[in-house]
Amino acid sequence: MCGIVGYTGCNNATPILLEGLDTLAYRGYDSAGIAVWDGEQIVMKKEKGQLANLKAIIENEPVFGVCGIGHTRWATHGEPSYVNSHPHGDTKKQLVLVHNGIIENYLRLKNMLIDRGCEFVSDTDTEVVAQLIGSVYSGDPKAAIVEAMRFIEGSFALAILFRDDPHRIYCACKDSPMVVGFGKDGAHIASDIPALLSYTRDVTFMEDKQIAVLSPEGISFFDEFGEWIDKPVVHIDWDMDSAKKGSFEHYMIKEICEEPVAFRKTAEQYVSFREMRLKGDCFPWGDGDAQSIKRIRIIGCGTAYHAGLLGKKYLTTLAKIPVEADIASEFRYADYVFEPGEVLLLISQSGETADTIAAMRMAKQAGVRTIAVCNVIGSTIAREADEVLFTYAGPEIAVAATKSYLTQATVLFLAALRLGQLRGTVSDDEVSALLAELEGLPAKMEALIEQRGDIQYFASREFSARHVFFIGRGIDNALAMEAALKLKEVSYIHSEAYAAGELKHGTIALIEEGTLVIALMTQRHLAAKTASNMEEVRVRGANVLAVTNGRLDDIEGHCSKVWQLDETNELLSPFCAIIPMQLFAYYMAVQKGCSVDKPRNLAKSVTVE
Repeated sequence: MCGIVGYTGCNNATPILLEGLDTLAYRGYDSAGIAVWDGEQIVMKKEKGQLANLKAIIENEPVFGVCGIGHTRWATHGEPSYVNSHPHGDTKKQLVLVHNGIIENYLRLKNMLIDRGCEFVSDTDTEVVAQLIGSVYSGDPKAAIVEAMRFIEGSFALAILFRDDPHRIYCACKDSPMVVGFGKDGAHIASDIPALLSYTRDVTFMEDKQIAVLSPEGISFFDEFGEWIDKPVVHIDWDMDSAKKGSFEHYMIKEICEEPVAFRKTAEQYVSFREMRLKGDCFPWGDGDAQSIKRIRIIGCGTAYHAGLLGKKYLTTLAKIPVEADIASEFRYADYVFEPGEVLLLISQSGETADTIAAMRMAKQAGVRTIAVCNVIGSTIAREADEVLFTYAGPEIAVAATKSYLTQATVLFLAALRLGQLRGTVSDDEVSALLAELEGLPAKMEALIEQRGDIQYFASREFSARHVFFIGRGIDNALAMEAALKLKEVSYIHSEAYAAGELKHGTIALIEEGTLVIALMTQRHLAAKTASNMEEVRVRGANVLAVTNGRLDDIEGHCSKVWQLDETNELLSPFCAIIPMQLFAYYMAVQKGCSVDKPRNLAKSVTVE
């Protein structure tokens, strides 16, 4: 949520800042602004609404300078408006800054600063930080930041320009991501990696209460006391083209089409397909500790939580181990008592999800082993978890997660398979057979994507639906939850997932004449049961679509439309079945004219509560 960029070097900063803000727009925003040192003063330009509004202002009133910061704001304190847009400055006009995060004690600080003579012009907690730093500033920017951080409670990522030191950018962060990198023409800072890929692949991730000072000559890092520290450089090998839309109309459809490659790349990190075996040293458990694990608790938010529900099915089925899955925002405030031998498995695409980070830290304080499934090397969760299972989805720009879900499910399946092999609940021959079938999945995925015209046609006939219900049993129920989330995220159509066996316990009352019900039935042993549930809604007027890899005679007469998938092992069926569900959501949104890549009110990376 929100995006920060900064540049200092030998080139004009304005186009670099605007390009960076454009790259970070997927994070969600309702206003944008920049501040640039033009050689005489710090010039601010900002505007409510889309980035195009800011660009239009700058086109009419150009800003030139070699050092600047920029921001896309997601409103938290104060409505979206010009006054509340970033950057913000202090009363004495000594500095301007941009900020991600939430200052929890901002009202107390604001009242204190008003008593000291500060005059506030906005409703934001960000201006409180600017006024606070300005009130303690006496000529040493770093010392002022160190002093101000002592008073701030909450989360923040700050990029600051000081009038007295106009060629440097000062940065600080706590519980909010910040990535810095040095390119051939200067130093850069951003909230997320994609904004830096055009300029450098070697980056450093800031940690809590650290300070960075960017100059045209390089970057220096300091701890919360202002003492110099050394920080490692991480090389990012993401393909720059994967962060661009290319010939696709939207990032979402591009990323769905990239799923076979993302799946294969992720699987190959953990599997030797030449020998049809798992790479044992790539997993967080070995022969000794596989038996000692008594329980696994999976934590995630949104799509990551839904991937965790699939992971629960895989771990219980393959490793025969007790597993519970929780939403991170609920878990972090529960009075949960950890048990000996328990493992916390965390899932986060960005590695910066605030509620998931809080749950991880709570578990670590209790001495619980933490294992993360994450897509971003160097992110907070990747740094702090005891062990990490990385996904290889590459950059995902569309707000609605697609290939990140698929790669998370891939890692969870392989981790469960390895744990089952070590615990003796899955034989080596069974492992080899499943891996052989896994190897063939990308081709099946590509075939589904090539047939997307049929899904587009179906969406063109159904996009006016007011309600869509997804039903399934077992693994299909977990899959239905993600399918429903995708549809509501991008098309704004009310959609819900229900366990098919629960229909008679209340939810069947929602069925009306013409209601669209999508039945997922990829589990052969549950086909007859799901078919009876399809019939229950059909006879009450529902328009039923069946998505299946089973025999058509299982569903004959119970539905009006069938999407037939290639026959696949039941455990592997979600990897193919999710693709038509994502495509359906996409085409429904396109038909309705929705903002597919940046749905209203949503942000890609939820870095605050």
